[in-house]
Amino acid sequence: MQVLGVVGPGATVLCERLAPKLDGRVATVESVPSNAPQSETTEGVNGSYGLTPDGDWMGGGDNRTLDTLLDELSSQYDYALLTGFPDARVPTVSLDGATAANVVTEAEAADDVDVDELAGDVEGFEPHITLESLVEQVKNDPKADYAGAIATFTGRVRAKESEDDARTVTLEFEKYDGVAEAKMATISEELEARDGVYRVLMHHRVGPIEDGEDIVFVVVLAGHRTEAFETVEDGINRLKDEVPIFKKETTVEEEFWVHDR
Repeated sequence: MQVLGVVGPGATVLCERLAPKLDGRVATVESVPSNAPQSETTEGVNGSYGLTPDGDWMGGGDNRTLDTLLDELSSQYDYALLTGFPDARVPTVSLDGATAANVVTEAEAADDVDVDELAGDVEGFEPHITLESLVEQVKNDPKADYAGAIATFTGRVRAKESEDDARTVTLEFEKYDGVAEAKMATISEELEARDGVYRVLMHHRVGPIEDGEDIVFVVVLAGHRTEAFETVEDGINRLKDEVPIFKKETTVEEEFWVHDR
C-alpha cells in the first residue's frame, strides 16, 4: 500500500483532488482532536462497526495507533491518504509552510499542487507492506487453486542475543534504490522456477525500526508444505546473502554500522 501524508491548510481538499487520480482502492485517514465526539460503545468494547447490506461501513473505537491502523488497511487498500499527521514516518506534502517529519513536496496552497504529477510520485515511494498484505496477495494469485500451503517468515528487531548484551534500541536499514528490489525480484523468479512453487514474495523495510518491530517478510505459495518450508528458508538466506542492504545498530551504549564490524 502506498501512503502519502498531507499537512497544512487545505490538506483535505488536496486529498479529495488526488484520490481520483490513483489507480486502486483508496483509504483516507484524518487526524481529529482528542476531544472530538465519539460514538457510544458498550462498556468493555474497544471497537464498534456498522455494516450496510451494500457493504458500506462505519467504525469507531480506541487504543489504536496510526501504525496499527495502517497495518490493518494495507491488506485491503492500495493507497492511504493521511491528513494532519505531521509526525508520521511517511512521505508528506507540506502546505503553507506546515512542518512535518518527512516532507517530500511543498506548496503554498492545495490548488498549486499538480495532482497528476503527485499521483506519479506516490508510486515511487516506499510502500507500507505487512505480512498480512503479502499473504492476502498470494491468496488472490491466479495459481492459488493449485496451492495447498502458504509458508511465511518474519524477521524482527531482536533487543538482545544474551542477558549480558547491551539492549538494541533501533536498527536502521539503507539499500541501493532499484538494485535491492531488482535482486529480490531475481531471487523470487528463480525460486518460483522450482516444481510446486507458485509464488514467492519478499519485502525488506528501510529506515529506523525499533526493537520488537518487523523488518523483513518472505511469503511462499506452494503445492505442498515441504516445498513451501524449504523455499521460505532458502528465500530468507539468499536475501540476507545477496541483497545489498546496510544495517546501522543503535544500542543503549553505542551506534555503529554492522558491516564495519
